[in-house]
Amino acid sequence: MNSSSTIKQRPVGIDLFAGAGGLSLGFEQAGFDIAAAIEIDPIHCAVHEYNFPYSKVICASVADVTGEDIRHSANLGNVDIDVVCGGAPCQGFSLIGKRALDDPRNQLVFHYVRLVKELQPRYCVFENVKGLTLGKHAGFLDELIAALSEAGYDVVLPYLVLNAADFGVPQDRRRLFLVGARRGLAIPDYPNSVERRTSVWDAIGDLPDADCFSELSTVDSVRANWTTKAAYARRLRGIDPDPADYGYRREFDPDLLSSSLRTGHTELSQSRFLATGHGKTEPVSRFRKLPPDGLCNTLRAGTDSARGAFTSPRPIHPFLPRVITVREAARLHSYPDWFRFHSTKWHGFRQIGNSVPPLLARAVANQITKALEVKPSKPEIVLQPGEPDLLSFDMGDAARYFQVPRDTIAQRTRKTNPKHILKEAYA
Repeated sequence: MNSSSTIKQRPVGIDLFAGAGGLSLGFEQAGFDIAAAIEIDPIHCAVHEYNFPYSKVICASVADVTGEDIRHSANLGNVDIDVVCGGAPCQGFSLIGKRALDDPRNQLVFHYVRLVKELQPRYCVFENVKGLTLGKHAGFLDELIAALSEAGYDVVLPYLVLNAADFGVPQDRRRLFLVGARRGLAIPDYPNSVERRTSVWDAIGDLPDADCFSELSTVDSVRANWTTKAAYARRLRGIDPDPADYGYRREFDPDLLSSSLRTGHTELSQSRFLATGHGKTEPVSRFRKLPPDGLCNTLRAGTDSARGAFTSPRPIHPFLPRVITVREAARLHSYPDWFRFHSTKWHGFRQIGNSVPPLLARAVANQITKALEVKPSKPEIVLQPGEPDLLSFDMGDAARYFQVPRDTIAQRTRKTNPKHILKEAYA
């Protein structure tokens, strides 16, 4: 299936800064087709291609593509795009100087605005850290809203910070969302929270212990038999249908325990983990032990290779003397079990920590669907995932596959000045 075969039936979305595809999945589940995903990291691109075989992955920095490039690559022609969404990676959001968007360190947000102007979608969604709403950073948001206004978009005000836990995700994760409507179109509302929160144990209580499978010392998946009772987990495992999910069904084996490579710990570390109370932080590792009846703390990504390749702390399992697996983290982020991540723990956790939880993305996307006055329906087609090799590429393999330089990620730190394009974006 290609994008041109579906764009006439379902609303069209473009995901900037796509990563592994949290926003992509949430919008797909709300009834959109993600016609194109732009992502600079070749390893993330490979994982996105595996999980969204119908979408065109463009492996490039948003600074190096134009709206016309995206339309051409995704075979969109002159089709009216319904939504452009994206969460620009935080570069520190420097506020030095007269205009924040003039500063090269803020160029990713600047290029988000530029691409919205060039693509002229009906709606746009900007997602980012809640810190952008605080103190002097609020001035940055004011500039962003003004820039979107000059590009022809009315931003829904007041803007809100949404907590994923209020939308069925078993994780305390607060993120800013800005929603814009092309001038003259219906203004969307922010989503209402769900009545019942999902607990950590609802999410991961059924998963077999990865340490019971010797195979998971060297590979990230194994077939297993297990029983799933919690409604949240049954939906993510694909046992029960999710009536609010209008995404494509995927060919998937519900007895495959994937993304579950084991982590080794010393006996001393294990004893410390066991001695730590639920919801408390183990004093040596500084890892938090998950409370089974509560929420997971915010899952963080660590840094990419250009910024030191640091690993963020991984929570301790509620009852087992180890940190959680990538699959357990995925459950706590609301990813279904068919969704696969890179086979290494470092990339897998980074892909989850960098992403918007799909259920949170879906809640926002549902409001765009309502504003479009579209009644979504579940596609009949069942998608085959991409090639398995996409999940195990190293940087060299991924760079060759997407025909980009191997040091593409290091280019994140380039000091380029977008002022010459700024005039065009605000013209």
